[in-house]
Amino acid sequence: MDSKSSTPVVALRQVRKAFNVGTPIETEILHGIDLTLERGEFCAVMGPSGSGKSTLLNIVGLLDRPTSGSLSVTGQESTELDDAALTRLRGHTIGFVFQYHHLLSAFTAVENVMMPMMGAAGFQTREMRERAAGLLESVGLAKWIDQPAGRLSGGQQQRVAVARALAMNPALLLADEPTGNLDTKSADEVFDLLRRFNREHGTAVLFVTHNAELATRCDRLIEVVDGRVTGRTTV
Repeated sequence: MDSKSSTPVVALRQVRKAFNVGTPIETEILHGIDLTLERGEFCAVMGPSGSGKSTLLNIVGLLDRPTSGSLSVTGQESTELDDAALTRLRGHTIGFVFQYHHLLSAFTAVENVMMPMMGAAGFQTREMRERAAGLLESVGLAKWIDQPAGRLSGGQQQRVAVARALAMNPALLLADEPTGNLDTKSADEVFDLLRRFNREHGTAVLFVTHNAELATRCDRLIEVVDGRVTGRTTV
């Protein structure tokens, strides 16, 4: 095994996150989190509302900075990077799928999927459109690539969001309740898409969910309670 393949996608060491630091109302949300996610792993994150799951996901996704501790992504220590370097690392390494798809409704499906590639390059190419169209075909939306996103069903929109998250071929995909607003059939379809890309491309997935049945279909379950990782279970 080469050194690149043996490097964890994510490694958190004693990560703490507090808000209103230095004031009388300082509140610590995460309390010394240790967590490692290996390449190709598909991990569920569960915990009650207010447990710190979203804060943890924001830090792993480089959307927020920890108050203390270390966080490396694909072997690169992130806590000392400036905002521009963080943005580059996030854009080239991490894909996001949220509970609400956050598509631009007036733009077509293929234009939405192209957005991360255009943002990284600063311009549009035919190759970008071809890759976006290929991703949409792989999620079963070949017939709808030129359909405005606002005219697609909820399940179709979330599949577009999955394709967009994979546009930059990220090492890590963060999914925050991506099936929470979907019916059972659509939720299964979206989960199966994430699982398929995980297995075919080795994309590591951190999947936040309240759905215990879906969690049992992941490789590992991470439980977060009151800002602490209280359990790691191999499913």
